[in-house]
Amino acid sequence: MTGDRHVGNTVKNHFIAATGEFVGTFFFLFFAFACQLMAFNQAPNKAPNGSVSSSTVVYIALGYGMSLLVAVWILFRISGGLFNPAVTFGMVLAGQLPWVRGLVLFPAQILGGVVAAALVSCMLPGDIAATRTVLAPGMSHAQGLFFEMFLTSFLVFTVLMLAAEKSKTTFLAPIGIGLALFVAELAGVYYTGGSLNPARSFGPCVAAANFNGGHYVYWIGPLLGGALAAGYYRFCKFFRYEEANPDQDHAGADEVV
Repeated sequence: MTGDRHVGNTVKNHFIAATGEFVGTFFFLFFAFACQLMAFNQAPNKAPNGSVSSSTVVYIALGYGMSLLVAVWILFRISGGLFNPAVTFGMVLAGQLPWVRGLVLFPAQILGGVVAAALVSCMLPGDIAATRTVLAPGMSHAQGLFFEMFLTSFLVFTVLMLAAEKSKTTFLAPIGIGLALFVAELAGVYYTGGSLNPARSFGPCVAAANFNGGHYVYWIGPLLGGALAAGYYRFCKFFRYEEANPDQDHAGADEVV
């Protein structure tokens, strides 16, 4: 009976975590897609090459970064606040998430992205296809893939060091995670669309029933980024990184009992 109860609790916990990831991914991307559509519809200026202006890029980056920050902060106690298959993949490879939990969360995140894009498409004027991630003129698929890899590695490593690693600043991890996405979006929106997240790229393509060429870039690139971040995280843990720069969590003499 004890074993059955344990199995039941494990299944229940996986289910609750999956609902948290679905809801969190939905809220994160619903508001981010809405911000992006509004930015495209209202942006008064264009760049010299006809693309979006830098001010529009900043607004889009803020929309994605702040939306993730809030979604992570309200839901991380339920599911961990991942909302991204690439982050989930990196957490599994880093040994911070059981592979079974990762397999459970993956479809919930993808479904959350699809539902978010579909509802934005139904509720708001404008073409949801505008929110798809596409490569800038002159960017090859290989360039886009590796750019997405490094952008995503920055985000995943932030999650690993601020959330997976427990310290006195862990409760502030959502701020760092949101800011990491904001910075990555500033760099990435123009060149690749700033995906860093297969669910973010897949949702608008499904909602628009239009998959752009090179869509694989937005799966392979972020997943490689998750693996890269996990590899360096394991490297740091193996060599006990905390010994290289000790007492960083020490609050001062008043902390001594």
